[in-house]
Amino acid sequence: MVVRDLSIQANLVFFYYKNLEAAQRFYEDVIGLEMVLDYGFAKLYRISPTSYIGLVDEQKGMHSSDEPKTVTLSFVTEEIDEWYHYLVEQGVEMRGPLKDATRHPTRGFVAYDPEGYFLEFERFLDHPQNEKLLKILSQHNAVYPLPDAEGSRPKTLGIQANIFWLYYKDLEDAQRFYENVFGFDLQVDQGFAKVYTSSATAFVGLVDEAKGLHRFSEDKAVTLSFISEQIDDWYDNLIDKGLVMKDELADSERIPVRAFVTSDIAGYYLEFDRFLPHELNTKILLYLESQ
Repeated sequence: MVVRDLSIQANLVFFYYKNLEAAQRFYEDVIGLEMVLDYGFAKLYRISPTSYIGLVDEQKGMHSSDEPKTVTLSFVTEEIDEWYHYLVEQGVEMRGPLKDATRHPTRGFVAYDPEGYFLEFERFLDHPQNEKLLKILSQHNAVYPLPDAEGSRPKTLGIQANIFWLYYKDLEDAQRFYENVFGFDLQVDQGFAKVYTSSATAFVGLVDEAKGLHRFSEDKAVTLSFISEQIDDWYDNLIDKGLVMKDELADSERIPVRAFVTSDIAGYYLEFDRFLPHELNTKILLYLESQ
């Protein structure tokens, strides 16, 4: 089976926390995300149509919060100025001011979450470099807060998509890996950074660590997950391509998920998940089925 026959429904990035309750309050009350699943030690939130974030208690997850946070989570939005002013009013710490980038046609800023993960908010400007990505974004509606949402995020602030920025010593090797092993398509080429389609509104960004927001680190407090109904086929395909598994394919004994974990060429944990029919998974399954 060729990789292009295999689908990815959505993406999920896991961050790891010492204080899970504080992280939960931040992403619910300030960022205004909808919780779609609660496993106790892990809380999952919907960000964009096919993108999710999982907040994990470090004592029960695959990573420690003390590991370097060598990842940037990007929120792609049309309301970039409004997001900046809102987050400043909420007292969110900023890495720098809102501005147009000098190296590529985007406008944005970077904020910190409660334990130091980088959150980049950006708008891709009308420019030939962004043409392919903007065409994709135009095909999907942004996600806005639900009418009855209790968080402080204004109902007019949307999120179109997400990019998971990962950092590499050898960018060309990383490109070959995601193109040849996963069959991902290049959408934006910024030179030092490449953006690839993963699912409909979730993208993987590969960055030259010498020119990005983070430097390469051996350990990384992040796991990138690919959600797919074809998890068994993905497992066989990646085994055939020579990937070594950190966790073998199996139904989890503690949560209703079928999963396996491997890694990319730089040591980023790559998890494949299929959410099984169960009352705890009802909401996320409804969203996945609607795609």
